[in-house]
Amino acid sequence: MPRPPVLTKSPDTLIASPARRRRTLLKAGGTLLLSVFAPLRAGAAQILAVRVWPAPDYTRVTLENDSELKATHFLVPDPPRLVVDIEGLELNPTLKSLVAKIQSNDPYIKQVRVGQNRPGVVRLVFDLKEEIKPQVFTLDPVAGYKNRLIFDLYPVQPIDPIARMIEQGDWAKDGAVAATPAPPAAVPNPPPAITPPPIEPGVRLEPEIAGNNQTEAPAPRRDSKPQAPRVTRLITVALDPGHGGEDPGATGATGMHEKDVVLAIAKRLKEKLEALPNVRVMLTRDGDYFVPLGQRVEKARKVQADLFVSIHADAFVVPSARGSSVFVLSEKGASSSAARWLATDQNKADQIGGVNMGSHDKELASVLFDLSTTAQINDSMKLGKAVLGQIGGINRLHHGSVEQAGFAVLKAPDIPSILVETAFISNPEEEAKLKDDSYRDQLADAITSGIKSYFAANPPLAKSRLS
Repeated sequence: MPRPPVLTKSPDTLIASPARRRRTLLKAGGTLLLSVFAPLRAGAAQILAVRVWPAPDYTRVTLENDSELKATHFLVPDPPRLVVDIEGLELNPTLKSLVAKIQSNDPYIKQVRVGQNRPGVVRLVFDLKEEIKPQVFTLDPVAGYKNRLIFDLYPVQPIDPIARMIEQGDWAKDGAVAATPAPPAAVPNPPPAITPPPIEPGVRLEPEIAGNNQTEAPAPRRDSKPQAPRVTRLITVALDPGHGGEDPGATGATGMHEKDVVLAIAKRLKEKLEALPNVRVMLTRDGDYFVPLGQRVEKARKVQADLFVSIHADAFVVPSARGSSVFVLSEKGASSSAARWLATDQNKADQIGGVNMGSHDKELASVLFDLSTTAQINDSMKLGKAVLGQIGGINRLHHGSVEQAGFAVLKAPDIPSILVETAFISNPEEEAKLKDDSYRDQLADAITSGIKSYFAANPPLAKSRLS
C-alpha cells in the first residue's frame, strides 16, 4: 500500500482554503485532518444508526445505512490509528454521535474523529490503544436491519482463552493436587494448579463432584511404601450464552432481549459450578457482543472443555408455546418439526450478528461440522437427559425427552454438547419467570445438579494433552 502524503501546511490553513481542503494530507506521527462539513447533497446515503460493541476479543463498530456503502481504510503507526474513508456519504447528526459512543474502557479504541474529508467522502479516524488487525466489510439487510458497514478491530495477538479463563476464575483456590494424608500442621499449602498434569484414565473425582458417598480411607499400613500424591482431574465446562451484540435473539412482549437474560443465567450458573471443587468454567462471551457460531465451538475446543452447554430463551410463532427443552445434535434430521424450526432459526445467528465471510470462520465451522461423531452425540444425550430431568422439577417441559436437530453451535466433534431452552420468552408468563431472580437461580441449580449427575455416571478420562 502506498504511503500517505505528508502534511505540509497547518490544519488552519487547509480549513481556510476550500481548494486545499480537497487535498487532505497526512503528517506522520501527527494529527489527521478532518475538514469542515459540506452541505448535504441530494441522493447521498444516510446513516440511520451507529453502534459500538467493545469486547475482550475485539471491538465492533457498526454503521447502519439506507444503501450499500464503499469504504477504504489504512493503518497509520506511531501513534497507531485506523483511517477509514467512506464514499457516497455526507455527515449527519447520527454519524457524528459516534464520537460520544466510544467509552474509556474500550480495550482497543481511545477515541474516534469524524469529518467531511471532501464532498461525498466522510473520513473516520480511530485513535487506538494498541496495534490492531482491522476487518472492514458490509452486510446485506436482514432481520429488521438495513445495510450495515462493519469495522471489527482485532488485536495483533489474539486473546488466549485458557489464560483469560484462569485470570477471571477463582477455581484455582481449591487446588488440583491432594497430597498424601499427614497431620494438618505438617501439610503445606500447595500452589494453585493451573494446568494439571496428565493422569491415568479412570481417576475418580472428588466426592462432591462425582456424587460418591465414599467412606474415610483406611490408614496406610506401617510397612507399606509411601504413595505418590493423588492427582484430581480438573473439569472444564464451556458455557455459551446465546446471541449478543448485533444479534439480540428473541424479544419478549415487554422488550426483554434473549441475549440479556441468557447472559445473566450463564453468569449465575458459572458461579455455582465454580463453587464445586476442581471445576473451572469458560464463558464464550461475558458481555454484550457477538461471537460467531464457529468461534464458540472453537473457544470450547481450545480450552479442552469436557462439556459445552449453550443457554437460550427462544420464541415461537405463537405466544402460547411454553416449557423448557434440551436439545442435542442430530445426524439424521430433526426429531420434530418444532426442533427443526428452532434449529433453523438459531442457525441464522451468524447472518444477524454479522460474520465476515472473507475470514476463516466459515471454513473453520465447516470442518468442525463434518467431524461430528456418533460417540459425541451419544454422550450428549446422556448429559441432556441428566439436565432435562432436573429442569423438569422447576418448570413445565415443552417435550418430555431430549430432542435433536442440526444446531450449528453443537457440532464440536469431541465435546458432549447440549442446548438448553430455559423458557419461551415469547410467552408472557414465561417471560415474567425469566425476569425473576428466583427462577434464574433455580435454573442454575437445576443445570448444576444435572451436570453433577452426568459426571457421577460418566467420570471424565485423562486429557490427551495439557490444558
